[in-house]
Amino acid sequence: MKLSAQSTRIIAWFISLFVALLAVVAWGQGVRWNFSHLSTYRIFPLFGLLAFSLIWSMYVVGYFRRHLNISSEQLNRYYKTFRFLVVAVILLHPGLLWWQLWRDGFGLPPESYLQHYVAPALRWVVLLGSVSWFVFLAYDLGQRFRSRPWWKYLESAGDAAVVVVYYHGLRLGGNLQHGWFRWVWYFYGVILLLILLDIYSKKIKTALPRTKT
Repeated sequence: MKLSAQSTRIIAWFISLFVALLAVVAWGQGVRWNFSHLSTYRIFPLFGLLAFSLIWSMYVVGYFRRHLNISSEQLNRYYKTFRFLVVAVILLHPGLLWWQLWRDGFGLPPESYLQHYVAPALRWVVLLGSVSWFVFLAYDLGQRFRSRPWWKYLESAGDAAVVVVYYHGLRLGGNLQHGWFRWVWYFYGVILLLILLDIYSKKIKTALPRTKT
């Protein structure tokens, strides 16, 4: 099956914008659509929801691109735009929290959020999220090195980081503890798992030596 370049772009943009809209709606319902007295503590979770939702959408678009034999050049503007947006929301999500905690006199990260914001039982989840944050930044900054032999390991680290961020959101996200968006998050997790199984099953088959007949 072969889609036209225009149809491919429309589908890709629709998927990413739709999941971004769902994240905004879920967050908006969480604050009861009352924006008059929003604090930074209420705003920063939105960027976490957007970060994972946009990354997830790019995995979905990538899956369809590969299986429908669509060249990445057809989605060049899409990838550039959403790569920029993903980096922006990834920086804003913890950045706003760190800044507000510092303003409130709790010092700098990681002590500020580990000691003064997160329950002790969940500190390890936050630390995993912080590690994933650095992996995402390394992945984005390292795009120029895609041809290097070690790039495949950074790709795998990026995939692992997405899984960690999914769990991070499920455990810590206030909008994910109850309500309809938690079920959307479960759906995201199932789809992500299937896509990763597809990616790594093909990598394993490619790596296995071919037997001569």
